[in-house]
Amino acid sequence: MVENAGVDGTSIDQAIRSSAAFLQRTLDLDWDRPIPEMTWSVREVVAHVGDTLLWYATDLAGGPRELSTMDLRVRPAEAPAALIETVGTFGAVLGHVVDGVTPGQRGFHPDGAADSTGFAAMACDEILVHTSDAARGLGLEYEPSEVLAGAVLRRLFPGAPRDSDPWAALLWANGRIALPGRPRQVGWHRHAAPLGE
Repeated sequence: MVENAGVDGTSIDQAIRSSAAFLQRTLDLDWDRPIPEMTWSVREVVAHVGDTLLWYATDLAGGPRELSTMDLRVRPAEAPAALIETVGTFGAVLGHVVDGVTPGQRGFHPDGAADSTGFAAMACDEILVHTSDAARGLGLEYEPSEVLAGAVLRRLFPGAPRDSDPWAALLWANGRIALPGRPRQVGWHRHAAPLGE
């Protein structure tokens, strides 16, 4: 389906490179600071991104039934540089899985059985939005590529506004901000399954 095109392993790599470039500039800051409106510190949210990427790789490779025989966790107490490297490594693993599965393969996700484009887009969403969360925790701002933010928005949030900046709309769709005339989202969900469903 044409609507699903444009989000793949290359997109994950692009998101990882954007996040890593930003986070590498923050290594001398306090990663133990809490993130406003969240229960995580900066280091915990970055570790969570690593967790998620590895979960997505195993979920897509494992198929539509939930694989719950393992505990996959990144240790948040590790050095920030090691956490960035871990996220990059797990992003590469997921990218290989996304680009290597049989077309149409589905994997388990609570928001719906996702195909490879769904997992790629969810990975990018996790990377970009949580990098923004980490930035807020450090008193900074992060903004990714408008093209990548727009591709993720279109794949995961087909009902999101198209008359706003794609990055702002993606933050809105993830419940992070309000938009003019649109209150902050509560109880939001991503459209993980192919868009035709």
